[in-house]
Amino acid sequence: MSEGYRVALVGATGVVGTTMLDLLRARRFPAAAIVPFATERSAGRRLDGGLVVHALNGDADLDGFDLALFSAGAGTSREWAPRFVGAGATVIDNSSAWRRDPEIPLVVADVNPHALERHRGLIANPNCSTMQMVVALAPIHRRAGIERLVVATYQSVSGTGKKAIDELDAQAHASLVGDELPAPQVYPEPIAFNVIGAAGSFPDGDDHTDEERKLMFETRKILEDESIGVAVTCVRVPVRVCHSEAVNVQTREAISPDEVRELLAEMPGVVLEDVPTPLRAAGRDEVFVGRIRRDESHPRALSLWIVSDNLRKGAATNAVQIAEVLVERGLLRRRDSVAA
Repeated sequence: MSEGYRVALVGATGVVGTTMLDLLRARRFPAAAIVPFATERSAGRRLDGGLVVHALNGDADLDGFDLALFSAGAGTSREWAPRFVGAGATVIDNSSAWRRDPEIPLVVADVNPHALERHRGLIANPNCSTMQMVVALAPIHRRAGIERLVVATYQSVSGTGKKAIDELDAQAHASLVGDELPAPQVYPEPIAFNVIGAAGSFPDGDDHTDEERKLMFETRKILEDESIGVAVTCVRVPVRVCHSEAVNVQTREAISPDEVRELLAEMPGVVLEDVPTPLRAAGRDEVFVGRIRRDESHPRALSLWIVSDNLRKGAATNAVQIAEVLVERGLLRRRDSVAA
């Protein structure tokens, strides 16, 4: 038997998929082989390192994989994740397809890794905005209990994908040279030098966007407390990478800003700064927290400013960290059929 695990990477050519591949190598995940999958139009494409992309279609060979990392959208995940699980792989999915399923663990590696103990082959990765926020909030919730959150997100365009990054770049360039802005294709309004006060889309009959609903639901599921009140406005801003969040936390028991700083200083994956910014956080795997201060309007409330790279900790890094925890805890089987 070859040393290591055989890993499928579904959505390998997207911005998160390529980041996952980089992280598997950089973090030295014990992989005997990594097989990238994408749409048929990407089949045959050679990635950095020489890996050749396979088409995810009816002819795809799913046998022999121990682990499958998915970042290809909810539709692809609903169709293909159960097939990989049925073929013997453990799937870590980065889409919204499985997060609300009560039988499927929704996991942030440094917050609720214990949830992995009950996985049955499929594990959900949270939304990027939720991910960075609960890393900062988990120690506060454990110490003082969280009663209510009021959140405003400032989400970068990379959360929508490469086409959104290209749209921002093209509009910014046109504006700076005095040309007419290209018509928006990804967002309803131009994003360059603008702020769009509704990140995500509106489900029929809902006055909240899907991004806002994700943060509400996922926060309660990960922190394992359905009683937490969550009010949120998700905003799209002209930043290429990194989401930022203004978070007001109302606790059940009083806790001081100094106590919060002490808790966060001990939290793995958190960096305390005076005023975190996306430019400093980009390309990093940590969650940056600052502006920790008392809310003078309420005796048990305080405010925080949270910034993190949405492509890394908000998506790819957490998925790889989950895989590492599975290996460390013996929750990921290595099959005898694994081959180089």
